[in-house]
Amino acid sequence: MNRAWRVLRRLTPRTLRGRLSLVALTTAALLMTILTIVFNAVTDRHLEHQADDELRNRAAAVATTVDTTGSHVRVLETVNDRLLDANVWIYAGTRRLERPPAATAGGPPARAADRLAAQLKDACAIVRAHGDRPVRLCAQRVPGRRATATVVTALDLTPYRSSADTLLVGSLVLDAVMLGCTYVLTRLAVGRALRPVRRMTDQATQWSAVGSDERFGTEDHPAELARLGASLDALLDRIRTVLRHEQQLTGELSHELRTPLTRIVMELDWWRAHPRTDAETLTTRETIAEAAESMRTICDTLLNDARENALNPAAVPGTTDVLPVLGRLLQRLDIPDQVKTAVEAQAPVLEAGVAPALLERLLHPLLTNAARYAHSRVTVFARRVPGAVRIDVVDDGPGVPETFADELFQPGRRADPSDGHHGAGLGLPLARRLARAVGGEVSYDPLHTPGASFTVTLPAG
Repeated sequence: MNRAWRVLRRLTPRTLRGRLSLVALTTAALLMTILTIVFNAVTDRHLEHQADDELRNRAAAVATTVDTTGSHVRVLETVNDRLLDANVWIYAGTRRLERPPAATAGGPPARAADRLAAQLKDACAIVRAHGDRPVRLCAQRVPGRRATATVVTALDLTPYRSSADTLLVGSLVLDAVMLGCTYVLTRLAVGRALRPVRRMTDQATQWSAVGSDERFGTEDHPAELARLGASLDALLDRIRTVLRHEQQLTGELSHELRTPLTRIVMELDWWRAHPRTDAETLTTRETIAEAAESMRTICDTLLNDARENALNPAAVPGTTDVLPVLGRLLQRLDIPDQVKTAVEAQAPVLEAGVAPALLERLLHPLLTNAARYAHSRVTVFARRVPGAVRIDVVDDGPGVPETFADELFQPGRRADPSDGHHGAGLGLPLARRLARAVGGEVSYDPLHTPGASFTVTLPAG
C-alpha cells in the first residue's frame, strides 16, 4: 500500500498547472465515459426499436394475405407474394403453413419461429443464424372468428449492429480527441491565468531584496489577484520594516560602541608608545576591562530591547532607582574641566519602571550631548509627576538651531556636521526609541534659552 502510494505521488505533477490540467482531464474523462455509455445505450435501443418497427410493418403486410374468416386459415396468393414470403413463417395455431424458401427446416431461425408460434401471443426473440449472424424474430397474431393465424417475421440485425459498432468507435475516437484538446487547452488557459501570479512573485522577490517602495495595490486586478497583491504588499511592508530595524540596530550599535572602543584603542596606543609602571599598566587594564564590559552591556541592552519589542512591545522591563544611574553616568562621561555638573532631585529615591541597563542607554546620549556642547554647566533635574518620573537634562550651550528642531530625532541627522564633534546622529533617535519602547518619551523644549533642554518621561516604578 505504501509503495503504491509512493508511486502515485511520484507520478503526480509537481506544478500547479500540471495538477489542474490533470484534474480537468480526469473530470472530462469521467463525464465523457458516462456520456458515451448513455449515448451508445440509447443508440442500441433506438436501433432495436427500428428493427421491431420493420418487423411489425412486414408482419402487418403479410397479415393482409392471410384469410381467417372461415373455419380454416388460408394464405392468399398476391402479386408481391415472393417479396412477402422472404423471412416469413405463417402458422395456423401451431401448425406451420408456409416458411421462407431459403430457410432450413431445422435451423435456429425455424426452431425459434416454431417456439414463438407455440406461445400464441405477440413476442420477439433473437437467435444466432449460420455464420453467427444475429437474427431477430417477432410473432404477430392474426385473429379470426373461428380460426387464428400467427405470422412470424425475421430480420438480420447485422447492419444494425454494424451501425452501432461504427457509432461506438466514432464516439471513442471523438472522446480521445476531446480529451486531448481539453488537456492542451486547460494547460494553456491555466498557464495564461497563472502568468500574472508568476510575474507578481518575481517582482515581490526583487522588491524584497532591496526594500523597494513599489507595491502592487488592488486596482485594475481581478478579485483573486487583488487579494494576493494585498497579501504580498503586507509581506513587503513587514520585510521593509525588518530591514529598517536591522539597519537602525546596526547604526545604534555602531554609535553606542564607538566611545568605549575609542577608549580601548587610545589606552592600547598609549600603553605601546610609552613605558608604563606596574600601577599604570594595571590602570590601563582596568580601563580596558571597564570599556569592554560597557560594550557588552550596550550589546546586551540593545539586542534584548529589540528582542522584547518583537515578542511583546508593551512589556515593562523592570524597576530602577534613577539617581544612582545618573551618578554613574556623570562619573564615566568625558566632561571638559570648565563644565560643571549637578543633579537636583525632588526625593532621595526616584524609581522608574525600566531596567538599569536600559535607563543608562537611554540617558547616555542626552548627557553626552549636554557635556559636549555646554559652555560651563550641565544640570539634571529629577522629579516625580503623576504616574511617571521626569528627568530634565539642561545645558548652557548654543542650543539647537530653530531650523533643525524638526529633524532633531531623525536618524543620521546632525545640525552641523563640521562642528568638530564625532557623531552619527543616532544618539537622540536611540534615546527616544528606547523610551517609547517602555511607554515613555523623550522631547525637546524649543522655548528654553540659553542652551538646550531635553525631557525624559518614564513610567513610575
